[in-house]
Amino acid sequence: MPTILGQNQYGKAENRVVKITRDGDTHHIKDLNVSVALSGDMDDVHYSGSNANVLPTDTTKNTVFAFAKEHGIESAEQFGIHLARHFVTSQEPIKVARIRIEEYAWERIATSDGNSKFIGADEVKHSFVRKGQETRVSQITFDGEKWEVISGLKDLSVMNSTNSEFWGYVKDKYTTLKEAYDRILATDVSARWRYNWTSDEERMPNWEKSYEQTRKHMLQAFAETYSLSLQQTLYQMGSRIINNRSEIDEIRFSLPNNHHFLVDLEPFGLKNDNEVYFAADRPYGLIEATVLRDGVEPKIPVDMTNL
Repeated sequence: MPTILGQNQYGKAENRVVKITRDGDTHHIKDLNVSVALSGDMDDVHYSGSNANVLPTDTTKNTVFAFAKEHGIESAEQFGIHLARHFVTSQEPIKVARIRIEEYAWERIATSDGNSKFIGADEVKHSFVRKGQETRVSQITFDGEKWEVISGLKDLSVMNSTNSEFWGYVKDKYTTLKEAYDRILATDVSARWRYNWTSDEERMPNWEKSYEQTRKHMLQAFAETYSLSLQQTLYQMGSRIINNRSEIDEIRFSLPNNHHFLVDLEPFGLKNDNEVYFAADRPYGLIEATVLRDGVEPKIPVDMTNL
């Protein structure tokens, strides 16, 4: 049976680039993991092995590091835009460039009090500790005319120790779960949001401010929602973001329900008054949904595993 070539792409994955910006004695860090995927007129290399239209993946790697120097890294999104535009506009066979970026956050280490400082410690502004919080992610796609920017985060651990219930659910002969009127609600937030900026003719969002504000609204909604279900909390988080950030049209969440079960302390003659819990890492409930601006068509993939 004859065969034909389907969708294909190639590039260099997981280029880890660290950019240090030295502002006198004060240093700033941008730590990115950049993956490049290119597609276009690549039939010949698959059918006959001709590399005439192939930009080596090693070159894409070199471009990432060179652009960190030439353009700096203002934000993950802006850096991805520089790269995607370059690959599509400089190489005729390349029609679409997709740049995926993970950003790892660092924070400055505060110096100690005056009694224990060494000589010159007042000027120390170049020591950092890796933040043990979420990883910021972004995906930038460019086809020569239109942009698609999807940003987000993963592994943002949050918990409400009260103001959460779960009751009134369907019960059958296999149901053993007891209804809860005061429970722990905990999850590790994975979220992706899509910007409505698609053209160079439009005003570009402030990527850093947008990320900070989106994260803020996400956390505030989680904290301020009296939750009767994790689904309800998810929707409130998404709605808060859509209603407060005009540059975002769509957001998709994947929220594992990190279960915390009250430990039975009665065998030890102790009463457990919602104080001691067993944290079960698996199995876990997995709640996923997209929240959209009214009238907008969804474009973020339902399965965000590789996004």
